[in-house]
Amino acid sequence: MIVRFVGGPLAGRELETGSGPWAGGWLTAGDADWGLYVPVHRDPATGSVLAEVRVTIPRRR
Repeated sequence: MIVRFVGGPLAGRELETGSGPWAGGWLTAGDADWGLYVPVHRDPATGSVLAEVRVTIPRRR
């Protein structure tokens, strides 16, 4: 399965995963900030996934 990233530190990159469904997660590239990516579209014909960054705001303690 191919995951294509939109926005955030991984914008424009692709990730090849195993054959199981991809549920999203916290990812980063090199020294970039971490981004929470969630799947927003799965193409049933190719199995590829489009993942967008989810903007998160840190909580105050």
